[in-house]
Order: sequence, then structure tokens, then C-alpha cells
Amino acid sequence: MTVKLDKVAKNFGAVKVLHELDLDVKEGEFLVLLGASGSGKSTALRMIAGLETTSSGTITIGSRDVTNVLPKNRDVAMVFQSYALYPHKTVAENIGYPLKVRGTPREDIATQVKDVAGQVELLPYLDRFPRQLSGGQRQRVALARAMVRRPKVFLMDEPLSNLDAKLRGHMRAELKHMQQELGITTIYVTHDQIEAMTLAHRVALLEGGRLQQLDTPANIYNDPANLFVARFIGSPPMNVIHGSLDRSTFKTAGVEVATPVSGNLSKVVLGVRPEDCAIVSPDAADLKASIYTIELIGDHTLVTVNLGSDMLTIKASKDFAGKSNDVVGVALSRDRLFVFDDATGSRVR
Repeated sequence: MTVKLDKVAKNFGAVKVLHELDLDVKEGEFLVLLGASGSGKSTALRMIAGLETTSSGTITIGSRDVTNVLPKNRDVAMVFQSYALYPHKTVAENIGYPLKVRGTPREDIATQVKDVAGQVELLPYLDRFPRQLSGGQRQRVALARAMVRRPKVFLMDEPLSNLDAKLRGHMRAELKHMQQELGITTIYVTHDQIEAMTLAHRVALLEGGRLQQLDTPANIYNDPANLFVARFIGSPPMNVIHGSLDRSTFKTAGVEVATPVSGNLSKVVLGVRPEDCAIVSPDAADLKASIYTIELIGDHTLVTVNLGSDMLTIKASKDFAGKSNDVVGVALSRDRLFVFDDATGSRVR
């Protein structure tokens, strides 16, 4: 089922938390709304669910305008961060509760609960209570309760944020597999860029209530629309060096670097990702800098260097042998350089 937001805005009094958001979610798509706290992503999700009213704009599910339709009549299922399970009900009763409310016959409820529980590997736990389950198991109960309704759209509000790092990785794989198997349109809210990049068919990155970029994870990473997107996506984030642009040459602190763009701006930011930098001999380098810190990650080493008022992080070999204050050369991949207007953050193309 498709979901469309057409110039949807939300105000809380004089505060505008969402600015005319346009989204067109395709049938069967896994779309992630990504952003920091206060970016408007959860507000957008709650408006799709009907838990918040819109200040302006329209929301369409399929061919039906649901802007003013009650949540119970939108045929969407929402999974919350807090699980929201009934502590006095068993796993089976929690999963089957939406069917009970609908008046589904008891025999049919039992059949459907077992079917869904099997999909999320909960069959051995149907007679247990939530307090007897791990965090990951409780999250699967919440997912199963949403799945049993067979909704037109899944809405998920940071469902993995209460789990530890190892379990989050496991649940990401389960969620992605489940969504692919069911083929149900899913809109997922998170502040975690790793969740967004690994789960989504497309990512909608929000900041300050405005859509910054809507694209595939690969395109957002490799072709950021502006400086905010470039710095938000990526771990470690994109390096930035402040300077000026003279035609196609970036200049800073006596250093000149050829770029793939052209313009004349007195204040720009040169962006380059850590994996697009390399430590080389100072004589063969684009830049010279002194080592600030060295961090062995496992399969690679992160080397942070000082370049005037800017810091650069470089992904080096796990066998890199250097020490603090060593002067090294840094080579930049010319075709992977980005230039941004320092005043507006917009990309120079």
C-alpha cells in the first residue's frame, strides 16, 4: 500500500515542528525517517498513524485521504519504543489482543497467533508473561502483535533503541528479513544512521522539521545534497576543511588542492570521507599534518591529524605504525572531494 504526504505541516502553537513535508512511499517499501531529536520525524509518523492532527496538508494511504480519519480506521499498525505489552497477559494473549478486539473467533485467533509467532520465533514462549522474556523477545512480541493484524502499513517508532548493541544488530537482520517476506509497506523512525543505512530501501533525512534529502542509502552516502547530510551520515563523519575556492582550486593555509567543481567563493568547506584519505610520504602529499590520536579499531586504524584549526580522520591499515605528533602526508582522492558553501551549507556543483 502506498503512503503519500502532500505538504504536511505541524505547528504546536507558534512553534513549527514540521515544514510542508512531501513524501511518496512506494508499495512494499521500507522507508526510514532519520534525524536527531527534535527533527520532526516522530511527529510525522504520529500524523500518519492519526495520533497527531495535521496543521496543513494531506495524508493519503492507497487512494484514500486519511487526513481526518480516526487511527483505528486507517488500517495501520504501530510498534513503539516501549513495547507497550500488557504485563498480566501471556505472549499469546498479547499477540492476539488486536484480533480479540475485532471480535475474531477464538479458534481463528489461536491459529493466527501461532502462525505469526512462528515467523518471529516465539512459539516456545506463548505461555510466558512479558516479565519472563528478554528485551529482544519482548520486542518480537510487539512486532508479532502488529503483524497479526495484517495491516496495510507498518509504522515503527525507534523499536530497537532499548536493546543492547549486539541485540540491535540481530534484530535489524530479523526486521529486514520479516519486511521482505511480508512485503508490507513500512515507515520506520530512528536517530541511528546505522539502522537507517542497513534497513532502508530509501532514507528521508530530516533536520529542523525540513526534509534535507530523500534517496537510497548509497546515494545519500555517496552523493550528499548539502553539508548537513554529508556530516550526519557516516561513522566517522565526513572530514571538513575550511578555506576558499578559486575556480577549481581549494585553498587553505598555503595549501592548494584541485577539486572536481568550479566557482569563486571566499568561504567554503572541503569535505572528504576518511576512507578517501590515505597517509603517504609528506613529499607526495596534498596536505601535511601532525598526528593527534591513533585508534586501532580491529580491521583498520583511525588516525586523527591536526591541520590548523581543522581535524581530519583517516582510515589507515590495521598495521599502521605511527605515534602522536609525527608529521605525515595526507593524500586525498580527487574524484571523491565535495565542496560546500560555508554560509549556507549548500553543495557547490
